[in-house]
Amino acid sequence: MSLKKTSCVLSILAVLCALCLPPTAQATRVKDIARLEGVRDNQLVGYGLVVGLNGTGDSASTQFTVQSLVSMMERLGVSVNRNQVKVDNVAAVMVTAQLPPFAKAGSTIDVQVSSIGDADSLVGGTLLMTPLKGPDGNVYAVAQGSLVVGALAFGGKAATVQKNHPTAARIPGGALVEREVALAFGGGDTLTYRIQSADFTTVARLSQVINQRFGAGTASAVDGASVRVNLPAAYQGQLIEFIAAMEELTLTPDSVARVVINEKTGTIVMGDNVRIQRVAVSHGNLNLVVAESAQVSQPGPFSQGQTAVVPQTSVEVTEEMGNLVVVEPGVSLGEIARALNAIGATPRDLIAIFQAIKASGALHAELVVL
Repeated sequence: MSLKKTSCVLSILAVLCALCLPPTAQATRVKDIARLEGVRDNQLVGYGLVVGLNGTGDSASTQFTVQSLVSMMERLGVSVNRNQVKVDNVAAVMVTAQLPPFAKAGSTIDVQVSSIGDADSLVGGTLLMTPLKGPDGNVYAVAQGSLVVGALAFGGKAATVQKNHPTAARIPGGALVEREVALAFGGGDTLTYRIQSADFTTVARLSQVINQRFGAGTASAVDGASVRVNLPAAYQGQLIEFIAAMEELTLTPDSVARVVINEKTGTIVMGDNVRIQRVAVSHGNLNLVVAESAQVSQPGPFSQGQTAVVPQTSVEVTEEMGNLVVVEPGVSLGEIARALNAIGATPRDLIAIFQAIKASGALHAELVVL
């Protein structure tokens, strides 16, 4: 055998050996699946006015916009007649933002601006100074600046052209943090981590990984979603360093076998742990075509008859050949996909097939329909 053929055979054998090996589970960092209790975002909201619009603001029938504009002008020392105020270039908006943990006074955060009146567009507008309050009623940030809409809307009385959504906008770095939120993420020498998706197996693995790294007794599972961690003696007085070391630990999270179906878009997502029993699936389509036509009936020459229109209806029924495919028990995700693709099933057909398999009790997975 030549050297070239020998090399080709070895390459094929290497590929076959790789295919025979079981798939390697992907390890995930602790910081990607768990959060430290007490470290969280806070929602802020405020009411404000956007000015500088090119006639696309709220109409005069939007009373709260008129009242807000008059009140603002009076606070600025300008006396105006409420009945003569026009708000075509002004729009009332709600301003929302997320205050991240450890945000310091003087730092900036992004804000979202949304119209609450009947404004047509916020393009070209500027948000006036708007206090942003938290659930406790205190002001934590102040927003102001030019809006970034990323949309357009033009038109006349007979036609309108619109791209994206012109009544919602963002201001990157548009809010200035004025008050800090105190965070208490550690009770003495104890920390609590909460995983994003509650699972007893994942919590047990997380505790095991922590104890292997920092010593037995460091971590203990509290319930299916949280782990209590004691600060090791080697990290006394170094809480931040210990948290950083914790976040770099890796483990393989577990998950429930689940099939997610979105009937609106025909999207199907299956987890790797989906298993089914031995089941036979038959697939076939019934097509019904109904065609309507008209036939004109003319009377004979010199007869007393009248021209009449006679409707003609043709019905054609076609049914594709049904294929019966037997799916063996305990198959994996890839084998399920190959078996269903073999019978020519489209995503819409797969939705009906999975629902039928679940109803028969052969699908060992949670079926979620969005």
